[in-house]
Amino acid sequence: MTGTLYVVATPIGNLADSSPRSIDVLRSADIIACEDTRTSRTLLAHHGIRARTVALHAHNESEAGEKLLRALREGSNVALVSDAGTPAISDPGALLVAAAHREGLRVIPVPGPNAAIAAYSASGFVAESFQFVGFLSKRKKHSFKELDAPWPVILYEAPHRVLETVAALLEHFGPERELVIAREITKKFEEVARMRLADAPGWLAGPHRQVGEFVLILGPRGKVPAEFAEGERVLGILQQAMPASEAAKLAAKITGVPRKELYASAIARDRQGSK
Repeated sequence: MTGTLYVVATPIGNLADSSPRSIDVLRSADIIACEDTRTSRTLLAHHGIRARTVALHAHNESEAGEKLLRALREGSNVALVSDAGTPAISDPGALLVAAAHREGLRVIPVPGPNAAIAAYSASGFVAESFQFVGFLSKRKKHSFKELDAPWPVILYEAPHRVLETVAALLEHFGPERELVIAREITKKFEEVARMRLADAPGWLAGPHRQVGEFVLILGPRGKVPAEFAEGERVLGILQQAMPASEAAKLAAKITGVPRKELYASAIARDRQGSK
C-alpha cells in the first residue's frame, strides 16, 4: 500500500484558524514536509504534534521531493505545509504534488486559510471572475498591461516593496482606479482598506503601515475600451454557434482582444444563461 500526500492549509496568523481536520491530519502523518521547520514548529507545538518534520523549500524541492516520494511509495503518509496559508500557491510544494500525480499516488487537499481569498472576500468587489498574480517581483519584465482587466487582480507584496509597487500601479492606472490593501490578515494589527490609488501612498505612510505581509487587490477597470467592446460583440455572435473556449479563441483572432479576457466573459455569459 502506498501512502497519501495531504496538502494541508495552515493559519496565516491566528492559530485559532486551524481546522480540526487539519490538526487530525498533521497529528496522524508519518512525515510533515515544511517550508521552514522552525516556523512550522510553533504551530505543531501549539497542538502537541510531534511528527517527524523535513524541510521542503524553493532551494531543495527536487532533492527533498524525491525522498518524500520514496516514503510515499513505501506507505508513509506525508502532510505538506507552507509557512502560512495554502501550500503550492506562491509557496513551494507544486513540484512534489505534480510528481505524486505522475506516479499515481493519492493526493488529498485539506482546505483552509489562504491570504488571497481572505482578502478578496473582504474587498467588496463584485465580479464573475478574478485574477491571481502573486508576487510581481518574481515576474521578469512583467507588463502592467496584463493587469488592466475587467475583473479584480490579486497581488502579493513584501513590506519593503509595497510602497514602490503601489507607486507603480498609480503611475500606470491613474488616481481613480480602486485598490484594496490588506495587511497582517488575521493578526493583531490586521487592516483591510479600500481606496483610490491616489490615496494609497498616503495611507501607507501612516504609522507602522509598511509592516507585515500584504495582499493588494487592483479593482477592475471602469470604462471598457472600444476594442474590448468589439470583442464582446463578436464573442456574443460566435458563442451562439460554438463552445465558450472556441468562441473566445476565434473572437480573439478577429478583434485582437486577449483570449483570456474573452474566455472569462464567455464563461460568465454561460453562467448567466443557465440561471
